[in-house]
Amino acid sequence: MKDKKIILGIVDDHQIVIDGLKALLQGHHQFKVAIECTHSPDMLSLIKQTPIDILLTDVMMPQMNGAQLAKAVHQQFPQIKILALSMSGQGDLVNQMIEDADISGYVLKNIGKQELVKALEKISAGGIYFSDEVLQEMTKASEIKKEKTEVPLTTREIEIIQLIEKEMSNRQIAETLFLSERTVETHRKNIFRKTNTSSVIGLVKYAYEHKLI
Repeated sequence: MKDKKIILGIVDDHQIVIDGLKALLQGHHQFKVAIECTHSPDMLSLIKQTPIDILLTDVMMPQMNGAQLAKAVHQQFPQIKILALSMSGQGDLVNQMIEDADISGYVLKNIGKQELVKALEKISAGGIYFSDEVLQEMTKASEIKKEKTEVPLTTREIEIIQLIEKEMSNRQIAETLFLSERTVETHRKNIFRKTNTSSVIGLVKYAYEHKLI
């Protein structure tokens, strides 16, 4: 399993950014950049020819921006995980990309090698990764839009949210909390309803914003 490479695609309208990302990944042989382009609409056809595991996409690009590309990729290739890169957090845009494209992460372009590798490893393992600055911007955007409403979550529901963030299955959560799987499933449905979220990533984002984890 360790020998299996994580196949990447990179799109940015500046070649120097692509080259910089590739340089950061040098020496980390678990990653392979299989496709790259500076013209975002081309990425969809490239993915059809060469399957990838994770797409690293710039956010602000001409013709098709990162949000539009991420949405198209999510619709056509739902198995591909998406990591967005930008010069700033742009909380409202991050929230939009989470809702429209179910992105797995968002980092700033001032990212260093260690954080980039950490983000890619966590995302490839099924987790999510957002830079601290991005999380702060997401919270601000939610406050501005008055999305941060108090929801009467129970102590048990908060416990389950914390275990969901750790990528635990319903069965694992049930065993940990000495509950039945059916009870956990009922709690999950109530949690998604109360938090007005529809995906695990959306729920984890909500939990971070409300300091539940």
